[in-house]
Amino acid sequence: MNQDDEQPAAPFKQQYPTPQNGLNVRSARPSRRRKMIGLLIGVGILLAVSVLGTVWYKLQLRPVDETSTQKVKVTIKEGDSTETISSTLKAASLIKNNTTFLVHAYLNGVTSELRAGTYTLSPSMSVPEIIDDLSNTNPDTFSLTFYPGATLRDTTKRSVTQKTDVKTVLLKAGYAETEVEAALNKQYDHPVFASKPPSADIEGYVYGETYEFKSTATPEEVLERTFDELYSVIQQQNLIRAYQKRGLSLYEGITLASIIQREEKDYTSQQQVAQVFYLRLKKDMPLGSDPTYQYIADKTNVDRDPALNSPYNTRNVKGLPPGPIAAPGDSALRATINPAKGDFLYFLNGDDNKMHFGRTIQEHEANIQKYCQKKCEIL
Repeated sequence: MNQDDEQPAAPFKQQYPTPQNGLNVRSARPSRRRKMIGLLIGVGILLAVSVLGTVWYKLQLRPVDETSTQKVKVTIKEGDSTETISSTLKAASLIKNNTTFLVHAYLNGVTSELRAGTYTLSPSMSVPEIIDDLSNTNPDTFSLTFYPGATLRDTTKRSVTQKTDVKTVLLKAGYAETEVEAALNKQYDHPVFASKPPSADIEGYVYGETYEFKSTATPEEVLERTFDELYSVIQQQNLIRAYQKRGLSLYEGITLASIIQREEKDYTSQQQVAQVFYLRLKKDMPLGSDPTYQYIADKTNVDRDPALNSPYNTRNVKGLPPGPIAAPGDSALRATINPAKGDFLYFLNGDDNKMHFGRTIQEHEANIQKYCQKKCEIL
């Protein structure tokens, strides 16, 4: 082939990768810019939300009305949760927002320091000021609940949250143990103790009820208020005369009522239990009440033994124990003067949590077999 027949060479062309063959170089830089811009916008939004949230939070902490001169009494009950307290304050128009109050209380670690009682607050107070008052200031008044069936002291291994004894109630109210013990051991001059032996303590006399006290009340004044309430109930129901008709002093009547209280809480069943006890006393039989020996076993820190050698063991000892084993409530006091009719000599609280009565030992043993397979194995 001669030179004239050769094809001219194709001009040189630079080859660029196409989107199908490789990276699109022209679009790479705009994509990174868009991502960076999006990131910056996102960060900006988060910062803005954070700033606005902080501003909103601080505004919610401010007083509802800084110019208010109104005084509002608010009662925080014993056992109220922080959520309940915040709802109470919101309902009284003392805070702007429940959540803000809760957050501030949690952040400052004071949720467990908010104290029960009645406080005088104002809409002109900020959330931090209100929380400071509820945690560091003595309330104007406070309430205490004593429980029917409770003893003066609970020496068992139960947790404090489960205990309802008088000492624990007073300790939870903030009193020191030394002053509580002094109050429990004091000899009181009160008409309710007229028939109480001088050597006996005040077991059975701290009447179960909810009371309101001034913040300055001492443990002695708290207990004296419960004695007043018990004496008022005694007078209203004419218990002294009613017990005398049954051959009992007031002290003995309260002792019997305390046993009935520990045996049963339902009034109708308490009346039937009273009938059993009165008939056993009449027949010169032991009362056969397990709570009596259990009480003295716990009090003296010994095992609960049904054969325990103690005048409180009414399984073996005839008549009433030396004194009350708990604080009887209103229904138990009434049951002792209004026993049910009947001739039952035995009773048990079955696995079904109901009382079952029997006239003979055979009926009683049948009730054990039928209703008390678990409980009757427990001392």
